Amino acid sequence: MALKRDEILLLFDVDGTLTKPRNCIEKDFKEFLYGEVRPRATVGLVGGSDLEKMMEQLGGREILDKFDYVFPENGLIQFEKGLEVGRVSISEHLGEEVLQRFLNYVLRYLSEVKIPVKRGTFIEFRNGMMNVSPIGRNCSQKERNEFEQYDKKHQVRQQMIDALKKEFSEVDLTYSIGGQISFDVFPNGWDKTYCLRHVTKGTNFKEIHFFGDKTDPGGNDYEIFTDSRTIGHKVTSPDDTKRQLIELLKI
Repeated sequence: MALKRDEILLLFDVDGTLTKPRNCIEKDFKEFLYGEVRPRATVGLVGGSDLEKMMEQLGGREILDKFDYVFPENGLIQFEKGLEVGRVSISEHLGEEVLQRFLNYVLRYLSEVKIPVKRGTFIEFRNGMMNVSPIGRNCSQKERNEFEQYDKKHQVRQQMIDALKKEFSEVDLTYSIGGQISFDVFPNGWDKTYCLRHVTKGTNFKEIHFFGDKTDPGGNDYEIFTDSRTIGHKVTSPDDTKRQLIELLKI
């Protein structure tokens, strides 16, 4: 027997799952989500980016109305039915002394990294995490694509993560590669599974499905993809997400 809408929750990553990396959602796919998927299941977003970037990619503030749950920054900020219902802070968790030592080390490290191009905004400080980009988040889409290929060959991000793990071994931090040009840094347990604390409290979900593309170890979808509370779906593109949703929901 098919599950009722309030018995099944579908959680979606954004980049590579609902959109091409750092691109906007396609109109026909958005219509499919709202017209075909939403009537059949409770739907939520869980992204590593902040709310502003999620809105930029998915069509503005309408996502707060169209999705039952919106979880920016891995769910460290929680929106339910359009209203913010909670948030946690990395600065309060780590304390200013540790935070400044970490930021100073990152800036020194980046000053010595040699890559084909560097642009601007190398560290983006968010409410629940820090996002570090060796090339800089102000790079163009062309430069972003080129860095992704360069990084696959030279492991720039992974080498930096290895150095940070060694330098800050006593600090409870997790490092997670996501997207094309950066990696996230956050306290242990503050990965995307953090949102599950919210959706499993006072709800009647019999199934929680997660759709994401960075599901391999080290990717920022890995923990929630493999969590025992979710049914994980590895996707390769928005088209693949749509195909799997049609199969799952029998649309």
